[in-house]
Amino acid sequence: MNKHLCIIIFLLLTQNLFSQESTYRNPVIAYDFPDPTVIRVGDTYYAAGTSGESAPPYRAYESKDLINWEFTGHLFKEMPEWTMGSYWAPELFYHNNTYYVYYTARRKSDRKSFIGVATTDNIHKGFTDHGMMIEWTNEAIDAFAIELDEKLYITWKAYGLDSDRVIQILGAELSDDGLSVKGEAFTLLEANVSDWEAGGIEGQCLVKHDDYIYMFYAGNSCCGLNCNYMTGVARAKNIKGPWEKYSGNPILVGDEHWKCPGHGTLVAIPNGRYFFMYHAYNTVTNLYAGRQGMIDEILWDEKTGWPYFRYGITPSLQAETPFPGTVRGKIQNFVDDFSSSELCSEWTWAASQPKPELSIKNNKLELKGNDSPVGSFLGLHPRKSGYRLIATVEKTHSSSGICFSGGRYSAVGLSLRNTNIEFWKVSNGNQTIIETIPFKLDTASLFLEVSTGHICRFGYVNEEGDSVFIGEPIPLLGLSQRERFVQPGIHSKGLDVGRFDSIKIQYD
Repeated sequence: MNKHLCIIIFLLLTQNLFSQESTYRNPVIAYDFPDPTVIRVGDTYYAAGTSGESAPPYRAYESKDLINWEFTGHLFKEMPEWTMGSYWAPELFYHNNTYYVYYTARRKSDRKSFIGVATTDNIHKGFTDHGMMIEWTNEAIDAFAIELDEKLYITWKAYGLDSDRVIQILGAELSDDGLSVKGEAFTLLEANVSDWEAGGIEGQCLVKHDDYIYMFYAGNSCCGLNCNYMTGVARAKNIKGPWEKYSGNPILVGDEHWKCPGHGTLVAIPNGRYFFMYHAYNTVTNLYAGRQGMIDEILWDEKTGWPYFRYGITPSLQAETPFPGTVRGKIQNFVDDFSSSELCSEWTWAASQPKPELSIKNNKLELKGNDSPVGSFLGLHPRKSGYRLIATVEKTHSSSGICFSGGRYSAVGLSLRNTNIEFWKVSNGNQTIIETIPFKLDTASLFLEVSTGHICRFGYVNEEGDSVFIGEPIPLLGLSQRERFVQPGIHSKGLDVGRFDSIKIQYD
């Protein structure tokens, strides 16, 4: 072939290669990440989401490109003193070199959910809590803060538990330091009980664009197998209204791949493009993997000014990256060999229970057991819905091993106790031993594998070094309590300690 022709063909091929858009696939933060909040500070993006009944509260991530997210720990190192759980809808806000989080939690004294505030000058060091700041009838949740005309405002959902009131989005001016409300509350938006908002409105975020303040908000039922969440938009020229709902609402609905999309936050990148981070259920993994973190681009109609999603009215499967040339990084395996004297920040526990008693000595985790149906439980947060979790467990008098927990009264697991491996299940607080296998070694390698998003099998490595599966594949959706996601982890049940040498999560 002619040398010049070869050069021309090469140039055409490379030009086509480099002119192609770089793309990503949703979700950008897999597994349970409901009610996401995202902010940009300089060239870095920070996100956090609902942690529900898990402690420490609020998983936090950071990114340089909105697509590759690194877990950085939790917003709080300890549970705020006034709270007892139900850690919902954190809202990050950056003002005067200070990071704020306005968050929803359940109050100890009466189990009602209200809004608290915490601050930090270094988001990696955790937040200092300033206590509850909004108490409103029977419930105040889903805070969102914004600066407009050099004034700070906070908005929230109200009357969700008041049978005699229609659900509303309320607002009020904030003090200059952002730590308290000043002035009277006012109404921004009210649910229309005769249309797609019949189940209520919530999860609002506000943004100033051209002449209007736009409010993106979620409507209907957020959660569970029968959810019907959707996203709509309204606008006003003044935060106190009047507010106009878009006649084309809802602007984002579910489909056969992703359902119940909503409760998101809008963020602008330096080149002026807007991206909406929100949550949705995958229709295959559903409750097992929980509501997952999604990103989609928002565009603005040049004639009407109303926003719309670039890829249509349903969540995108694949889309152009916010920044050209972005490459989706490979999800790294998780390994905890207990080489640190402090518990790795990946681990979580039930907020409603005391933190499990544990110690780390000589590269071993000792987890003190108890006599509750599941025992002491430490959970992990997978990065994908398909993986293998492996635990190396030493023989003790406690039942110690791996499990999936759907709450205190629902679990399935595989454990080493004395001279046996036990395959067990807890339903309605009652434990049943499904199968018992004699085991001679002092240390067992136990594993669980999750495939097709929601099917699990347990197994162990026998004395000959072969992997042996136990029982039939288990559909994890049946373990979900109160329609929450099902969490993998380790447990120790009994009066002795469970002793673990290492824990790994390997992704396919």
